[in-house]
Amino acid sequence: MSKHFPIKTLIGLAQDDVDVAAQRLARVQRERNDVEAQLNSLIQYRDEYHARFTATAQSGMPAGNMRNFQAFIDTLDAAIDQQRKLLVTATARVEAARPEWQRQKQKLGSFEVLQARGEAVEAKQTARREQRDADEHAARILRMRVEGV
Repeated sequence: MSKHFPIKTLIGLAQDDVDVAAQRLARVQRERNDVEAQLNSLIQYRDEYHARFTATAQSGMPAGNMRNFQAFIDTLDAAIDQQRKLLVTATARVEAARPEWQRQKQKLGSFEVLQARGEAVEAKQTARREQRDADEHAARILRMRVEGV
């Protein structure tokens, strides 16, 4: 097994890289989800505020209140637009982090395949050695019987 020490080291390092990439991906996904939740909250608040205003405006409203309402709706719309831009940026971060995680997983998988192949070769060699030893032992016993007779 000491022959496999370098590959085990590489596997350990690759696993660390996978873990780091997975943590980064999880972090940017959480950030994206937070941005999306904030956007949805803003849209919901704007819709509710607009519905309340519309209900109030039907019974008559001073012009000043109408201007204040429109200014507030404009502010909410600007915040929604800004949040949409943040969502596009956050989505791009997720899309950039995902291939890095996949690359690291693929690299780890390659090292694991190499380790498995090495272990298979070693197991085959061990089986051949054990078979050869068993054959030699059987031949020795047979010679001892023949010589002893």
